[in-house]
Amino acid sequence: MLISVKILDVHADSDGTYGSPRIITELRERGETVNEKTVAAIMAEIGIEGISPRTFTVRTTVADPAASFPPDLVQRRFDQGRLDAVWLTDITYLTCGEGDMYLCAIRGHSRRVLGHVVSDHIGADMVCQAIDAAVACHGGNVAGTVLHSDRGGELTGALTVQACAKHNLKRSMGATGICWDNSPAESFWSTFKHEYYYRHTFATTAELVAAVDNWINRYNNHRRHSAIGMLNPAGYEQSLTGTAKAA
Repeated sequence: MLISVKILDVHADSDGTYGSPRIITELRERGETVNEKTVAAIMAEIGIEGISPRTFTVRTTVADPAASFPPDLVQRRFDQGRLDAVWLTDITYLTCGEGDMYLCAIRGHSRRVLGHVVSDHIGADMVCQAIDAAVACHGGNVAGTVLHSDRGGELTGALTVQACAKHNLKRSMGATGICWDNSPAESFWSTFKHEYYYRHTFATTAELVAAVDNWINRYNNHRRHSAIGMLNPAGYEQSLTGTAKAA
């Protein structure tokens, strides 16, 4: 099979999102001997390219003036080199033909989405559901994990505080309106929206929920990340836990 056909195959498998670095990694894993210049040149010749998420748009968090805020335990050290040291969470706005929707997600060191919830309203209950899903994803014992977020009202609500206490999570928050204090979460939304969401329309709530579920499954189990050695998040976690068991 011609190398150009194999490049097209990998590009199609990524839903048209992979650029040359990820395509090279995938081809090498399949046993091909290729270099980046060759792959980049072939991609240019046949007219395909990857998608580079744009810099995320700064948004203003609506904080509850009556809420008390925990300290910033992270200080922008988002990745502390091990699973369940720090989890990052945030909520973003979506829409479909039936109205406005909201997506809450929690990610950790591996970049894996550990828990997510799509809802037709924004509130602490969806945060609690995402927390429960993340805890279950990592076996139920995550005591001491830092849950870091911005100061949105739904993240300071009593239900969220209770959910963190139930699972012995340490709450952490950045400063109001300072997007850099939770920048990996904002960057994740940029990836999701530019690689998938902005490229599709959704007629119904059910269609949007299913699409988000499918994309996150693909993100966790197939999408390669340069920050974790071009592995997918689930594969990276397996490499860490396998190493720990071997030791």
